[in-house]
Amino acid sequence: MTPREPLSANTFGRATTALAPMQDVTTIGFMRIFASFGAPDWFFTEFFRVHATSTLDENTLACITQNDTGRPVFAQIIGEDIAHMVRTTRELLRHSVAGIDLNLGCPAPKVFRKNVGGGLLRDLRHVDALLGELRNATPGLLSVKTRIGFDDADRASTLLDLVALTNKHAIDLLTIHGRTVRGLYRTPVDYTAIAHAVSLSQCPVLANGDISSATKAAHVLASTGCAGVMLGRHAVRNPWVFRQIREHLAGKPVFQPHLSDVREYIDRLVNITASPSLPTQLHASRMKKFLNFIGTGVDPEGAFLKVVRRASTLAELLLLCDIHLIHGTRAAHPFPAEAYPGITARPNCE
Repeated sequence: MTPREPLSANTFGRATTALAPMQDVTTIGFMRIFASFGAPDWFFTEFFRVHATSTLDENTLACITQNDTGRPVFAQIIGEDIAHMVRTTRELLRHSVAGIDLNLGCPAPKVFRKNVGGGLLRDLRHVDALLGELRNATPGLLSVKTRIGFDDADRASTLLDLVALTNKHAIDLLTIHGRTVRGLYRTPVDYTAIAHAVSLSQCPVLANGDISSATKAAHVLASTGCAGVMLGRHAVRNPWVFRQIREHLAGKPVFQPHLSDVREYIDRLVNITASPSLPTQLHASRMKKFLNFIGTGVDPEGAFLKVVRRASTLAELLLLCDIHLIHGTRAAHPFPAEAYPGITARPNCE
């Protein structure tokens, strides 16, 4: 890891973009797809779960050691034991990481109930101690990804106190998902809270949560004053979105994908999720995780989503993709920048 040079709001001379870390989604294969369609400025790995007997997950580590996307990769860690978090940080720093990212925001109940991820927002004294030790162990960039609080009762004070802690420990980057941990993905994103954090933070802030298109990204950037945006499930739906954001902000023509492009994207997803030992039914289930999001932009009636969710084999699934995406005149149909109103996906952690 190179010596630390604190980030500034204009590190890239423009707004920064990042792909959110999503468990079982943000693999090296997925990063390579984005590199070919229009990569974000930064990638973040799925979290490395840290505990007394933990080792570095090989598949997650491949996102660093085998990364040929040309983009820097932050290694995200999640855990509560300070000594082992420091141990894992030092192990990761032996590799070519852009920085270490601390997960303080994962809202999955099975995660926060173990007092990790978003669960740590209930114990800011422990966060204070953890950040101090991670800062001492990290000569390069150290970032934090969080939510605006654990629940509505404490959200205002938690966010203010957390920003104060990131200032105290000279954190280099703060990413804020504008919902509480308890809010999961159901509640509206509070961009006003993000803007307040931006006004108090001594480091650049990335806004996260429901940033669904280049137009939405521009609106969030303008309304919050943040240094950039992080996208998760909306990038799963539209892998060209980072390219589109850069084009939109530069005042250039914005790339318009068509359903034929989406079909090509799906083939690439099939390739990165394939395994010789994987039964076709399980491969189909793995693909549905992605099609769940892609399908929100295929047709306004949600017909595509309805049929693919019932498919039982990969062959059946791909036939349905052909019918709805490239048969007849469908191939030339534009793929919309936003999901169709009323057509919803089942969200992943972001």
